[in-house]
Amino acid sequence: MGCGPSIPKKYTIGGKGRKRKSIIQEVAVFVPTVRIPVASDIVHPLRGIVSKDLVDRLSTLRAHVVELAEEIYYADVSAVSELQHALEEYLPVVLGLTMKESRLESSVQFRWRTLEDDQECCLASAWYEVLSVVHMMAMLALFEANLTLIPKNCQVGGERKVSEDAKKDVVDSLLRASGCLDYSVHRILVQIPAQVKKNFPSYLQEGMLEAISIQALAQCVEIQLGLASECEKATLSVKRRLACEQVSYFSQAHYCLSGCDTSDSYGKKLLFFLKWKCMEAKAVAYYYHGLVLDKGGEPANHISAVCCLSAADDLLSDSKRACLSFCLANPVTRVPPPWGVMKNMHKKIPDVAYKKFQVYGHLFEQNKNSALQSIPDLPEFALSLRPEGYELPSTDSIWENVNGQPQIQSLKEHLNDDEDEVDTK
Repeated sequence: MGCGPSIPKKYTIGGKGRKRKSIIQEVAVFVPTVRIPVASDIVHPLRGIVSKDLVDRLSTLRAHVVELAEEIYYADVSAVSELQHALEEYLPVVLGLTMKESRLESSVQFRWRTLEDDQECCLASAWYEVLSVVHMMAMLALFEANLTLIPKNCQVGGERKVSEDAKKDVVDSLLRASGCLDYSVHRILVQIPAQVKKNFPSYLQEGMLEAISIQALAQCVEIQLGLASECEKATLSVKRRLACEQVSYFSQAHYCLSGCDTSDSYGKKLLFFLKWKCMEAKAVAYYYHGLVLDKGGEPANHISAVCCLSAADDLLSDSKRACLSFCLANPVTRVPPPWGVMKNMHKKIPDVAYKKFQVYGHLFEQNKNSALQSIPDLPEFALSLRPEGYELPSTDSIWENVNGQPQIQSLKEHLNDDEDEVDTK
């Protein structure tokens, strides 16, 4: 069984009849999609093959994740942490299904759906389940980072007041998300047969996972640059380096999507986000590059500086339009207030560009045919951030001595199983 639309549940969550509020979210850290597990039949496929205790534990832990995940739409940071913990408890147990000696990798059909539009994907693959769990851990880390940067007591469209310690926590969450996704690409996807992967939804494509992993690193640098812009000790060179690194990361993330199917709403929204943030990052990078060049004493330095500042002004205008395109793309999101380094750039860049041209405009008249009037390339720097190291946990000890062969049940155990089945109906 592959992926396809499930029964529409737009106005309920988990069949509980609870109406989902129509909330237009605000974005600081972009979360492409949150997928949650759907109740799946674990008992029947494994009955008689592994112990009843193992089946009960596996189904109980997954049911707990399902229950918590149903409420994630309304979650705060503490609820996200609780769900992360539940996933971490479940993962070592479900990993047992992937063991070659268990011969159970394709025994259970695992169901997941997207939170926004209830698109469901059901596949008989334990590695698909492991990938989905690790992917959800990454999305929750991004979700938690976004919640931290947009406090609930923050007025809509108002200034975000976030402490420096909270911003450092956000960086930790972003690095963790990047690490989970990087591991998924290089260590989990390779375990999954091609015939299973061809049924994957678009947001589990290799390029998509790579893009989001690098996007998380880019947003780490975005936070760091914001902190540097508020620090008096941070030099122009440091700020320029961070801004240029940010451009490199966002450009890499955008490039990763070049071979992906981005025709659905998730792909389009991610493309719009990366285009917006890349333009914004370039505007800041050219601004700081212009200020550094302007420190030189030669006319050529001043001409190049003015060219950079003019490019920054143009890119800033383009980034505002790109931001609007991102916000209007489905699912619609609020236009965010400028924050971090951009909080002051919307005024600084046009003001400084205008003033510098007023001072050095005569140099352009004197060098009309000069190649100096072209926009200089941004300097390239070695990238300083890497995804946080992630490893799958060890398989739970409950799987010891499981060989995937049918187990002989006593009559009493068989009758108890039948009673349990009747109770669940």
